Amino acid sequence: MKALRWLLVIFIWLVLLSSMAVTWSLLNLPETESIQISRQPSITFLDKDGRIIASYGDIYGKSIKFNNLPKNLINAVIVTEDQRFFNHYGVDIKGVLRAIYVNLRERRIVQGGSTITQQLAKNLFLTPERSFTRKLHELILSLWLELRFSKKQILSIYLNRVYLGSGTYGVQAASEKYFNKKVEELNLYECAVIASLLKAPSRYNPIANKELSQERASLVLENMAKRKMISQANVKEAKFNNKKYSKFTTPPKSTRYFIDWLLPRVKAYIGEINEDLIVRTTLDVKLQKIAEDSLNEVTKNYPSADQSALVSLNLEGGVISMIGGRDYGDSQFNRVTQAKRQPGSAFKLFVYLAGLENGFAPDDLVVDSKIDINGWSPKNYKDKYIGEVSVEDAFSNSINTVAVKISEDIGREKVIKMAKLMGITSPILNSPSLALGTSEVNLLELTAAYDVLANNGNGVFVHGIRSIENTEGKNLFTRKIQGPGKVLNSYTVKTMTKMMEQTILNGTGRKAKINRPAAGKTGTSQSLRDAWFVGFTSNIVVGVWFGNDDDSPMEKITGGTAPAILWGEFMKKAHSDIQPQALNFGITDDSLESTKSKIRKLIEKSRVQPKKNVFESILENFF
Repeated sequence: MKALRWLLVIFIWLVLLSSMAVTWSLLNLPETESIQISRQPSITFLDKDGRIIASYGDIYGKSIKFNNLPKNLINAVIVTEDQRFFNHYGVDIKGVLRAIYVNLRERRIVQGGSTITQQLAKNLFLTPERSFTRKLHELILSLWLELRFSKKQILSIYLNRVYLGSGTYGVQAASEKYFNKKVEELNLYECAVIASLLKAPSRYNPIANKELSQERASLVLENMAKRKMISQANVKEAKFNNKKYSKFTTPPKSTRYFIDWLLPRVKAYIGEINEDLIVRTTLDVKLQKIAEDSLNEVTKNYPSADQSALVSLNLEGGVISMIGGRDYGDSQFNRVTQAKRQPGSAFKLFVYLAGLENGFAPDDLVVDSKIDINGWSPKNYKDKYIGEVSVEDAFSNSINTVAVKISEDIGREKVIKMAKLMGITSPILNSPSLALGTSEVNLLELTAAYDVLANNGNGVFVHGIRSIENTEGKNLFTRKIQGPGKVLNSYTVKTMTKMMEQTILNGTGRKAKINRPAAGKTGTSQSLRDAWFVGFTSNIVVGVWFGNDDDSPMEKITGGTAPAILWGEFMKKAHSDIQPQALNFGITDDSLESTKSKIRKLIEKSRVQPKKNVFESILENFF
């Protein structure tokens, strides 16, 4: 009797203490009026094909209603996280008892007893701390959620909020991140991958741990089959199809150079960022990877240059790949956009363009000889002079004296004006040496200037952003202006392009030769401090630079060696599935009478003795 009396007393005290604990917990519950999560806006960058290439902040996908969730995803989640979800009231007593038994048997924590509702309560309202009070709050809030929302609503809220690795929250964001598709389009295997991430998002991430992800997804599929949700034939087919997901890779690390360049432009376009943004860019991840691999492969053979850079543009000035240095982890300094270096002979493009528009023709003869301008004498590579040479050969072989003579003959102001017209924004010093590229420029602006020729004489505005929208699909910015219009006439474009083709076929750019028509120019600055190659095909424009950040000289690296080789390697791979196409530039923008008038003016302005009739020469090059 005495023992029963004490048991009753203990029971009463336990009830009282439990009641007090529950009452105190109810009085100290966190705010439940809103299930919105306070956070900083995110920015998600997509490549030209809509693949995620970078994100800042946490990515929350668009909310998906239960009816729009794939049945296979719902089943995969239920079998993985909470098999009795549709039968309990927020707390699964059987699940808790089972977890206790398994953990005691294994002498370690191998199972948890939390339901999906409890996990949602914890994610929405509670901190990660481990305490009795927090667990009690979790149980009470789970019951509250079950009373306030239907099972379908609870599951959809959970799947729209849960963390799924790589900075993604919600199945929509994860689906776009890992599979580049909407959640409604997920197949069986993809649903299993998403469900497998719930246990350990980082461990089973298909990008970071492909093999572990496949193992975990296979286990999810087998569990679904055991529960009769799918057949063994479905499991076999899904496992077979997962082979195509071996392509899971993160965007190349070098992509960060491009993203760093774009970030300040996002705010410049739309102002203060106060909502989640999706930025659609011009970058081609495939070409970015090709560029990174090509640069790493070629540069290891040239140890005297501690840095190199590459940028490629489409014909409208959109950046499709950008490598700002050999290793972003070692240096975030972008040598495409931030470094200003002497372009050397790559600047001669503007000298010869100005020359063509002021009376010179490719077959005109100029004497390669020593020249003195107020005590300054330019020297050719290897200090050699060959005497009489055509303008075209002087360009393709990058003869310094001829470039200076043309610049001085037509006037330096016209060369400077041409460079500015083509898009060079860096200051250009008006001195005799300007013809040899002694004024510093960056690789991006120089490559964009060459893009004018590839674009048939139409100016380009370099850009990397195509559009910006919020996560609801509202457009905030769309790029419309492509360029300033026509800046070079068709005769000049076609003639200059032919001369640049000869540079690759027979001149200093022979190591850049590829299996299709291409035009380009080498550049080497004083004492081998900088080496460049810039050129184009009918599809893309590419600029390459080699040098040292401390401006020290390199050994045996000129524009015709490492840069030309890297340019050629990249171009070959970039065009592997593109049919060769001639560099054809027509004269459709000029009427016949206008063309004849220009030819007459060119003949009248001819300042040198041609080796054959100027009129015939111009007609031959023009038509």
